[in-house]
Amino acid sequence: MQEGTMDLMWRTSHMSGGNVHYVEELYEQYLADPASIPAEWREYFDSLPSYEGSPAQDVPLAPVRDQFEQLGRQGQRVIAAGSESDEGKQQVRVLQLINAYRFRGHQRANIDPLGLRVPQSVPDLDLSFHQLSKADMDTEFQTGSLFIGKDKAKLSEIVEALDQTYCRSIGCEFMHIVNTEEKRWLQQRFESVRGKPDYSADVRLHILERLSAAEGLENYLASKYPGTKRFGLEGGESFIPMLDEMIQRVGGYGTKEVVIGMAHRGRLNLLVNILGKSPSELIDEFDGKKMIERGSGDVKYHQGFSSNVMTPGGEIHLALAFNPSHLEIVSPVVEGSVRARQERRGDLSGDQVLPIAVHGDAAFAGQGVVMETFQMSQTRAFKTGGTVHIVINNQVGFTTSRPDDARSTEYCTDIAKMVQAPIFHVNGDDPEAVQHVTQVAIDYRQQFHKDVVIDLICYRRRGHNEADEPSGTQPLMYAEIKKHKTTRELYAARLIDDGVISEADAQGLIDDYRGHLDSGSHVVNSLVQQPNPSLFVDWKPYLGHEWSGDYDTSFDAKRLGELATAMCVIPERISTQRQVAKIYDDRRKMITGQAPINWGFAETLAYATLIDQGHPIRITGQDSGRGTFSHRHAVIHSQTDGSTWIPLQHIKEGQPSFEIYDSFLSEEAVLAFEYGYATTTPNALIAWEAQFGDFANGAQVVIDQFISSGETKWGRLCGLTLLLPHGYEGQGPEHSSARPERFLQMCAEQNMQVVMPTTPAQMFHLLRRQVVRPLRKPLVVMQPKSLLRHKDATSTMEELATGRFQQVIADQGEREPSTVKHVILCSGKVYYDLATYREEQGRDDVAIIRIEQLYPFPEESLAAALAPFEQLESVCWCQEEPRNQGAWYSTQSDLRSVVEAHRPGLGARLSYSGRAASAAPAAGYMAVHVEQQKSLVENAFKA
Repeated sequence: MQEGTMDLMWRTSHMSGGNVHYVEELYEQYLADPASIPAEWREYFDSLPSYEGSPAQDVPLAPVRDQFEQLGRQGQRVIAAGSESDEGKQQVRVLQLINAYRFRGHQRANIDPLGLRVPQSVPDLDLSFHQLSKADMDTEFQTGSLFIGKDKAKLSEIVEALDQTYCRSIGCEFMHIVNTEEKRWLQQRFESVRGKPDYSADVRLHILERLSAAEGLENYLASKYPGTKRFGLEGGESFIPMLDEMIQRVGGYGTKEVVIGMAHRGRLNLLVNILGKSPSELIDEFDGKKMIERGSGDVKYHQGFSSNVMTPGGEIHLALAFNPSHLEIVSPVVEGSVRARQERRGDLSGDQVLPIAVHGDAAFAGQGVVMETFQMSQTRAFKTGGTVHIVINNQVGFTTSRPDDARSTEYCTDIAKMVQAPIFHVNGDDPEAVQHVTQVAIDYRQQFHKDVVIDLICYRRRGHNEADEPSGTQPLMYAEIKKHKTTRELYAARLIDDGVISEADAQGLIDDYRGHLDSGSHVVNSLVQQPNPSLFVDWKPYLGHEWSGDYDTSFDAKRLGELATAMCVIPERISTQRQVAKIYDDRRKMITGQAPINWGFAETLAYATLIDQGHPIRITGQDSGRGTFSHRHAVIHSQTDGSTWIPLQHIKEGQPSFEIYDSFLSEEAVLAFEYGYATTTPNALIAWEAQFGDFANGAQVVIDQFISSGETKWGRLCGLTLLLPHGYEGQGPEHSSARPERFLQMCAEQNMQVVMPTTPAQMFHLLRRQVVRPLRKPLVVMQPKSLLRHKDATSTMEELATGRFQQVIADQGEREPSTVKHVILCSGKVYYDLATYREEQGRDDVAIIRIEQLYPFPEESLAAALAPFEQLESVCWCQEEPRNQGAWYSTQSDLRSVVEAHRPGLGARLSYSGRAASAAPAAGYMAVHVEQQKSLVENAFKA
């Protein structure tokens, strides 16, 4: 070039567009290879500031390009010719300063109410970093995309606006978002009011009233029940006006339901001051009075609640999810409940039902299910239109207060950046700043239908619970807390100074609230006393039903054939893969009786009958569309264009929904989601399928805390079905056992069903029973693998049409009962190995009885199956699992009881045949597996 590239650019560039792309191209080259561009440009790009500790080479291109394009749209010259080139360079430096505040202003923000947060050195925010100085403060510059109401402003005014917006009580993180529209929207919302809207006296008075309620409840309980655990909200009282504003604002958008999930901190306060739980009812719980007629019940800070409140947009239903002590596990449960409510309303965008997840800071950073829940937020199967996440940030996790012990990230909320959620850190002692971020968060969620995070930075005035002495582990923090005024005191003083309220008025709010508590009356003015029942699901048809294993699940044979035919129709435009085409050809033969019915066909036909009877179906799992073992193929993928066809979605006009999704690679969050969905949709079949049964290990918290115990703890009914592939085929320790012993250990009070079906007809009737019977209990199916294509594991259309699920299958064959001296009891796949061996050995003196339902244990059915064998001399239980696993330990007392009743003295001689006790579920070598299987089958026939 004749002259320097930079000089040419500075003297000729107009931001009307042409050079923007040139700069962008050069910058992309620079990021890839700095040596590949002219030295003048390389020096300029080297001088750009780094963001969030990254080197200059990593500075995002978007802010540079955005600023240039913004100026271009405004028709402003960046540089004039000749002597104005230095001014042009200064202009670009000012634009970089603006973006530096947007990126890193939060690191200098005053967001810690205790003042213990050590301010970071943020050189990016210093004038000198951008080669600016105080001498430039009176110079006017273009404001670019800075929303301060003017195109040009003095540098001093620009810096003041940036400082007020990004470095006061709110620390904003949103520049990690790649969508320019979202960033512009957020910049406008914060910069236009400089992070501090001017609220009316009425609004400010309402905030103080809510703070007085939050503090008043905690003081009341502390004086009445000193030292009693309640996980109080002291130090985080701004949470209550935040939730109040959130609900009222979203109600103004026309939202009809809000589902809230949260752990312990502040839960009692939320129940009373937001949801309208009667204070007298809470006092009864503190006094230990029995609140439920049956079951174990649960501690008061795990309890759920629901109510209706009035908002500017009308009545809205609030539901607080029940939550165990496993903290973040409730978040995906809430998402599932919300998705079910949205689908019930036909709310495809998620405008009518809002999920709110309330977290603790340490749990938000520390628990993996948080990541899993974020990961599902925009997926097809699990999205809910965006969740508002609130972190009650006490700045201490139990007793861990050092950030480098609590996490490896700067903020506890950094995990949210993975889905580009905006994050608003806010000082809990500035209730008006809290009000502002609350409004922005709701508006953002409704506008963009994405997750948003509010990091409410506060403190814990007492210990982890009220029995703790926190100064033993956090002496400096609690020395500061002891002398720190409460949020209500600080805000009341502020309003008094501003002339909004008098000291007497402020005290009147306290006295008035205390009077309501003393009288036991509700303290939520917006509470609806006569709720609109159409806003929530009616569970009455499913209440009060006693257990009954025998239920009519037959289906009209003619209609069954019609449905079977309909679900085998594949449009010509779908080019079917060869093996899949054969599966459907075989199914057409099964309809006419040319081939026996196999597992996959019976299962999908069960779904068709349920759809025909008006029951929606939802199935998820990591391979549920085809089935891990390719037996289902409910979703057909065209080989030419990749489109899909789901036959069960086309059974008849106006049918209920059939949803089947291959989930992302999660067990814990997905199963929790489906639990939440099932507890909100009683009329549907909701099933989660593990890729292998033992994958349920990854969701054990959900099984332990919700599925097995939700009814006895909280009275929460759930008809969720778990499909867990189980069976010993030499696949090693991790792919053999669904761990039936773990489920059986948790069985009591008829809390759930554990079954191990052995025929397609059994699976057909089992799935139908789960829905057509009004009883709602979780169903755990030890689903087979090799039996999916076993030559003997077949059924007929007649067995599907006229049968029902058999809890016990009696001995098959025509042998004379009086000749039977030995009975083998078993469950699952091992039956076919035993039956084959009996036939090979000609052992007609042995009967084999299958126990298809392991819990509730079918005593009467087993007794009936044993009844014909009056000459019985010995009974053996045979299982594939090791002795310390499987059903043996959990069921042997029931087995002995029935055998003893059949023939006194025989129960004591009940023998066991199976693998020896083992620390692992199965052998890892095929040769060992085969030897063990052969031995346990042979031993089962020894009297």
